[in-house]
Amino acid sequence: MKNFISSSFKSFLVLLIAATALWSCQKDLDETLIDNINQIPNLTTKINSSVSGFVVDENNQAVAGASVVVYDKTTTTDDYGYFSVKNVNVVKTAAVVTVKKSGYFPGIKTYIATENKSAFFRIKLIPKLNSGTFNGLNGGTISLSNGMKIDFPINGIQDLLSSNSNPYSGTVYVSASWINPTTSDINSIMPGDLRGINVAGSMQVLQSFGMVAVELTGDHGQVLQIASGKKATLTFPIPSSLSSTAPTSIPLWYFDESNGLWKEEGSATKVGNNYVGDVAHFSFWNCDVPSNFVQFNCTLVNEAGAPIPFAWVKITDVNYPQNYRYGLTDSSGFVAGAVPNNANLKLEVFTQINCGTAAFTQTFNTLNANVSLGNLSIPNTTTQTASISGTVTDCNNAAVSNGYIIMLKNNQYFRYNLSSTGTYNFSNLLCNGNSESVTFIAEDNSSNQQSAPLNFTINTGNNTVPNIQVCGTTTEQFINLNINGTDYNYSSPVDSFSFFINTQTTPVSIWLSGRQGSGSTIFNQTYLQISEANISAGSTQQLMNFNTSHVGNDTTSITTPINVQITEYGNVGQFIAGNFTGALIGGGPTNTIYNTSCTFRIRRTQ
Repeated sequence: MKNFISSSFKSFLVLLIAATALWSCQKDLDETLIDNINQIPNLTTKINSSVSGFVVDENNQAVAGASVVVYDKTTTTDDYGYFSVKNVNVVKTAAVVTVKKSGYFPGIKTYIATENKSAFFRIKLIPKLNSGTFNGLNGGTISLSNGMKIDFPINGIQDLLSSNSNPYSGTVYVSASWINPTTSDINSIMPGDLRGINVAGSMQVLQSFGMVAVELTGDHGQVLQIASGKKATLTFPIPSSLSSTAPTSIPLWYFDESNGLWKEEGSATKVGNNYVGDVAHFSFWNCDVPSNFVQFNCTLVNEAGAPIPFAWVKITDVNYPQNYRYGLTDSSGFVAGAVPNNANLKLEVFTQINCGTAAFTQTFNTLNANVSLGNLSIPNTTTQTASISGTVTDCNNAAVSNGYIIMLKNNQYFRYNLSSTGTYNFSNLLCNGNSESVTFIAEDNSSNQQSAPLNFTINTGNNTVPNIQVCGTTTEQFINLNINGTDYNYSSPVDSFSFFINTQTTPVSIWLSGRQGSGSTIFNQTYLQISEANISAGSTQQLMNFNTSHVGNDTTSITTPINVQITEYGNVGQFIAGNFTGALIGGGPTNTIYNTSCTFRIRRTQ
């Protein structure tokens, strides 16, 4: 299940589909009128829920090893950035999923939980980059290239963990990121689901005109805040497409991570093409106009009644076509959330947000009552729907009963569990045509084996994929080190690993890393950088950098060239493996010599 979220005037839309005979959608309306203006949210009632999804970074690459928290349960993303949490008690009105990864702002999603229905998200993390510095006593101004600006007051910063109540006098490091509310992937980037609690305590749906994430840290990495009694001034650029509908004054809202909702605090004034307002603390801040709403749910299926999972649904205000947002169906084709009342809307269904042609389009109107719809059947003959089925066997040609299949399509991962008889059967919408090239990889959880990648072209209609055999390729990942006679080992699934090709270096390089711990509790990590030029199994690559927690100051330098022997280099989804031995210099002012041997094996994610 995925709540639809938005940013501009009336663009807080969530999927609503009018029932018609053509689409055979069973309509079941709750005719009770909803007074959302005075709707005090119930944040105590809990129900059982399950949630899954994929996490990517700013380059849309899978984020492995991120910590995912859903109330009292915690898990970690796998090599594909996938996570799953089952059977957890969540707040029905506002269930919260929090993703944390070192070097990124938290990725937080909120949804209205429905009994016996799961939730699905694609979460894109915001990098926590240094936007500038200033002296805490002097104050200062931090300006971003996109027009976002933050003015800090004199004597206005405080170290909340310090026993000293005086203003912080050291260097303040500012990490700030403006979030454009009109970007097509806002649904994946922004925290929450654009519902908030106003000053009267009522729940409302928000229309965003701009957001910002801000974090302040000190000389020792400690988190700082604005001092009591002081305020900073935020200047939000207003996107040009929203300027004509932007009100002269707008409420400010901060994101409350404790309940996954925005909370009204203060206001901002329109000055030229910007909103300007004062804030007394930092987290995520948002310029929003609130409105009332009703609730909705529906399920998308194909002609055979099979669910259409992980489809992007775009909702556009017919009267304001520049105002639109996207939402996702879950594994059962289910969507739910808050929708505007008394609105004329257009629904479009896509396999991905960057598809140019919709697989399905429907216009409809909303009224003043909660809406619960049954299955919405989308005919294969009039849409770009592909039904995909196949089997997975092990080395003995027996069915893989505990595993899953990964489909890579248009640089985006999809994951489907296998049945107890080793079969899979799912529907997927095609993008911009009647066929698409995909890659399948199957994995066996019991044997920790995976298949070789299978390239396949899927077409509209029925597609039977040749049997995929999971045999001969272990999913084992590790970094094993011996430094001055002491062994250090990283291994999956306890530890996390990542693979990244950096095209900005000369030569182009590959970064490999292993981490022990997750989120803010990482206690050991190792990074190595090698040349990517002409890399293949059997090649010799240059070691460009090597840093590890197991030497003093975590850093080393390479004074004598060290070669890395590559023993395995598969396609995306397969593995890179290799080894090296050499003397590294590092560990502080003594320039200690570290005689180091390293073997590694890490999955390629790009």
